[in-house]
Amino acid sequence: MFFRTRQRTSSGAQKDRLTEVVRAHLQGADDSMLAIVAAIAGLLGTVAYADRELRGPEWDQLRHELGRINGLDSRGVEAICGVLKRDIVSISTTELPRHTRVLRELASRDLRIEILGVLLDLAASDGTVSLDEVNLLRNTACALGLSQREYNDAQAPHRDKLSVLRGSEKG
Repeated sequence: MFFRTRQRTSSGAQKDRLTEVVRAHLQGADDSMLAIVAAIAGLLGTVAYADRELRGPEWDQLRHELGRINGLDSRGVEAICGVLKRDIVSISTTELPRHTRVLRELASRDLRIEILGVLLDLAASDGTVSLDEVNLLRNTACALGLSQREYNDAQAPHRDKLSVLRGSEKG
């Protein structure tokens, strides 16, 4: 009575778009591989968007990291980036738990640690790791089933870029 009926824009629509773009560009990959790659892409987008912008050095680093995925060509990278730009608000909020759950269930511990390192590299690519990024990355590490020590080890190369230690916030 008080609220209009919401249009169906469920998070499933974004999930399907990201997964379907990955499927279209990773020919022959099985469902587990598609889910892992879509989850990695979603996490990369989420970290790049932690400061509420998708541009600059972090966006360039995101493209670079996607380009490292075996079997994904430049057209695939651009297609995934298009979905991330279009749906980043949903991907970075409602889809984050799904992405970490998929990786916790399907990826080895070593792969999850490597992914955390890539996410930290992405956050540091603009020269500063903001408090928002630190909080997001710590929560992500925990959701990936990684320990505080594993997070600290992955963060160590970027310690000089932590805004809280510099006394300034990325802005």
